[in-house]
Amino acid sequence: MGARKHLMAEKYKEAKKQTAIAKLNDVPTSPRKMRLVADTIRGVEVNRALDLLKFSKKEASIRLEVLLKSAIANWEAKNPDNAKDLDNGNVYVKTIMVGPGRTLKRIRPCPQGRAGRIRKRSNHVTIILDTKTVEA
Repeated sequence: MGARKHLMAEKYKEAKKQTAIAKLNDVPTSPRKMRLVADTIRGVEVNRALDLLKFSKKEASIRLEVLLKSAIANWEAKNPDNAKDLDNGNVYVKTIMVGPGRTLKRIRPCPQGRAGRIRKRSNHVTIILDTKTVEA
């Protein structure tokens, strides 16, 4: 039983070596606006995703482009031997998750002496890159 567990652990380690993760916390954009941009690059090859973000008009795409470059650098650090995979288009955005961050609550004056709430939302973004396995 111990040998089988060891094999599973080795397989898991090898799979984890192929992936690279980058996180961006407390981005001062609402999660909904960030998801609009994140959906465009989900499952897309890395170089194409960089182009999509570069030419997007959305403000959130600027921050996502920086995060994607960070994830690529993490992938390169983990896989120094497989640098050609990046040029061949084998590295792609496996998952990109956008979750809500903290919400700053502010007050603005409203009619009849009331106070209206302003919610300044933020979000957390996580990108996971992976390598496409070539079927022989």
